Amino acid sequence: MLKSICVYCGASMGKDEIHADVARQLAQEMVNENISLVYGGAHIGLMGVIADEMLRLGGEVTGIIPKNLLEKEVAHDSLTRLYIVKDMHERKAMMADLADGFIALSGGMGTLDELFETITWGMQGLHEKPVGILNVNGFYDSLFGLISHLSEQGFVQPRYADLLLTASEPKALLAKLRQAAPSDEMESKAYARFLI
Repeated sequence: MLKSICVYCGASMGKDEIHADVARQLAQEMVNENISLVYGGAHIGLMGVIADEMLRLGGEVTGIIPKNLLEKEVAHDSLTRLYIVKDMHERKAMMADLADGFIALSGGMGTLDELFETITWGMQGLHEKPVGILNVNGFYDSLFGLISHLSEQGFVQPRYADLLLTASEPKALLAKLRQAAPSDEMESKAYARFLI
């Protein structure tokens, strides 16, 4: 069941306004479906856009930001809750723990880092939560091409290459995540395996 989604996205706005528009659309769909937002805790870039829109619409927003990024990423001061953590490792682990699924919006190296660590944890059986990419205007087409190439070359098993859900519109991607989300019982079993 999807009660919360961790959204990875840029601390920058990008060059095309469509990225911010889609972040707002995703916030609208999440609020409509009573899904809370878990994210990196910043007030800048696409991170700030989705958080602001969620809050404007009455949604719940949890931010997690490392101490060393408090000033650089400008921590959001109006969230439902904000956790200040030691470092990026703790940030990613806490975001993963608090979320029932994951979505990557447009972003840069940090977004890719978070996305691939989450996928890798899934490959290792540390979670069974769905992971999706909102592929706005083909933003991630090259990434999908690379993943296909890695699979064709024998470095990524096809079943892992298929772990990533994708859509170009927020509503469609949320539907895919909902369909792929494990039941509460399945998630409890996966968490129990993590603790062993």
